[in-house]
Amino acid sequence: MRDTLLIALYAFAGAAVTGLAGAVVLRLIRRRSLSVSLAVVAAVGVLAMLTGTLAVAWAMFLSPHDLTVVTTVVAMAAVVSLATALLLGRWVVARSRELAVAARSFGDGQFTAPDGPATAELEAVSRELAATSARLAESREREAALETSRRELVAWISHDLRTPLAGLRAMSEALEDGVATDPDRYLRQIRTEVERLNGMVGDLFELSRIHAGTLPLAPSRISLYDLVGDALAGADPLAREHGVKLVGGRVEPVPVEVDGKEMNRVLGNLLINAIRRTPADGTVAVAAERAADGAVMLSVTDGCGGIPEEELPRVFDTGWRGTDARTPPAGAGLGLAIVRGIVEAHQGRATVRNIPGGCRFEVTLPAML
Repeated sequence: MRDTLLIALYAFAGAAVTGLAGAVVLRLIRRRSLSVSLAVVAAVGVLAMLTGTLAVAWAMFLSPHDLTVVTTVVAMAAVVSLATALLLGRWVVARSRELAVAARSFGDGQFTAPDGPATAELEAVSRELAATSARLAESREREAALETSRRELVAWISHDLRTPLAGLRAMSEALEDGVATDPDRYLRQIRTEVERLNGMVGDLFELSRIHAGTLPLAPSRISLYDLVGDALAGADPLAREHGVKLVGGRVEPVPVEVDGKEMNRVLGNLLINAIRRTPADGTVAVAAERAADGAVMLSVTDGCGGIPEEELPRVFDTGWRGTDARTPPAGAGLGLAIVRGIVEAHQGRATVRNIPGGCRFEVTLPAML
């Protein structure tokens, strides 16, 4: 028993010295290639066994022949171990370099992991890089779309502001020079243009608060019947002016928890948009009902003839006005963007789809708890 303990002690001492030396070497070469580190690890294992064996042999006074045999066996094991470690290291390093080359396309959203087998860690890194690259590409696409929308909005707002301002300047000069044949009509027109400009500025301010996430909401319990009734009453004069019939027969008196003022603006924008794009003698229908999952759905159906399928995804974008609505009184294309912003602030969603003869805008609000 005593001999066994001595052998274990000598073997441990020899191996421990080699292990400590290997740890020092690994620390010194920690910035070098992985293949070098693997070779050092393999060498430490073999040399630890060799050192322990030599320590035991020296303590046990083995014969020179036996010591030579043991040393030769350990040396051959060291050669094989080092060769295997170097091959493994070269394979891992090659795979890492392939991954590094592929990662150069990471910023373009076109990252593709190298083909061939890889370690579990490198495979996990490849998957994460691919997923992150896809998210980055989507983010860049959204940023590009927002930038395009912003540029279009600035261009359209500039155009829409220039027209009424030029009219106001001409009418004010005519009044000032005393050449206006009907001063009262000019004054009424000036008031109309000022109200239009005020509405555009109000829409811009509302949209800026929505985008900044600072839209104040004061939710209260309100009946859909009252909400739709107020919106229809507000839009009735415009409908009469355009010869459009407003219908609100399919309205269920279900309660909702919303900001009445903001939701009235949502319905008002949808109704104004529908009335202006529905031909005379057409019909704009409003419906409100509870869905199967308990949510509440408001819908406005018009007779605009439909929206081109390629433009449907852009309907709620800031500045969108459609190909046939680039001139007043279409406005600056902010109404539907405001609709989506207010609805999403209520944790709802706004959608649009074509129906025979027109389109249907739907606002879905979450069920009351």
